[in-house]
Amino acid sequence: MEYTKYQDRKWLHLISAPFVYSMIIPLVFFDIAIEIYHNICFRLYGIPLVKRSRYIKIDRYKLKYLSWDDKINCAYCGYGNGLVNYAQAIGAKTEEYWCGIKHKKDDNFIEPKHHQEFADYGDGEGLKEKFNY
Repeated sequence: MEYTKYQDRKWLHLISAPFVYSMIIPLVFFDIAIEIYHNICFRLYGIPLVKRSRYIKIDRYKLKYLSWDDKINCAYCGYGNGLVNYAQAIGAKTEEYWCGIKHKKDDNFIEPKHHQEFADYGDGEGLKEKFNY
């Protein structure tokens, strides 16, 4: 809880709170959209569903030693960060199904872990071998 080290920033934290918490609106819309996509398309394609509970965990609010505002913050972060991780897992499964080709090498690009089994960029023969393309 880094913020506790900066007691001189209390006003900055209060000023930023509406911007931080207003993100709940797009997060909820994103959540609904990703669930619709996930449940319809994955079932149509025969892709196993990603288990939501493995990514979104909201449990820190139960800790008795946290203040009420820390409990709210922890629940919010558990939902928001968990949702993004969940959506990333759904996106990775989608990319595995539809693509399977790595991006062109770039030192500034962090390659996702799920790309490890993909065919190399520009390797048409490797693509044919891996996927009967």
